[in-house]
Amino acid sequence: MGNEFIPVGALGDGFAPGADLLEPTDELSGASFELDLDGPDQLRLGDGVASWGAHADVPVRVTSIRPGTYLVDGLAGETSTTFALDTEAGLVTMIEGRLPSEQVRAESAHTRVRRGDEPTGVTARIVHGALDGSTATVHAPTDELVGLRNRYTYSPNESYEHIYLTPELFTWHCLEGVERGLADTDRCHHIAIRDGLVLFAWREKIVPTLGVLLIDLHGMRTDGKIFGNNGFDTSSVVNFPVGARAEVLGRTTS
Repeated sequence: MGNEFIPVGALGDGFAPGADLLEPTDELSGASFELDLDGPDQLRLGDGVASWGAHADVPVRVTSIRPGTYLVDGLAGETSTTFALDTEAGLVTMIEGRLPSEQVRAESAHTRVRRGDEPTGVTARIVHGALDGSTATVHAPTDELVGLRNRYTYSPNESYEHIYLTPELFTWHCLEGVERGLADTDRCHHIAIRDGLVLFAWREKIVPTLGVLLIDLHGMRTDGKIFGNNGFDTSSVVNFPVGARAEVLGRTTS
């Protein structure tokens, strides 16, 4: 396969063999956090499940790329929900993503842009807040990645390069794997979690996709997930974990 766009389910199948994933952690099992967010006011974690707002016992993957930092990720109905927690600073960022309807995905990017909308129909709601009453300054957008050209090796068979153009746009290019030869420029978001630790999310326009990664520029690795439809329709969704070893290939400076 290669040189053709594929559904996100097929992408997940390609990433799975030999995937370089962080092992889930149980360090937060039994923990409960009061959230100062525009949304849920509490996050409770059990053994592989989490509850927040109106959602109870949602299966989640919990990982820690650095001590005291965690990703809690799962699907609440049709909504992808990711919490990035810094339990030492007492801070949280929540990303809620949704895929477009059949009607919206049938529109061309040209039609959407002429109407004043973004090229992609994938949406991401991003809110920052505190844990358990912390008064630390909340997470905020960063340009730490802008100008970097990085290579990410997800498995022996899958590698990509990312070129971070601006705080809102990046280019991805598959070097090896099921999307080999494909590339595009898509919308993205960069959020500083700690020094050298960036929460990066992107929203693709051709095959509706939401990706969320923690990129550790000190440890040179990533952890996160990719969310989309199993096929080229809206009948089912997939939300699969990804992790990669990172390498900086170059930097563009202005």
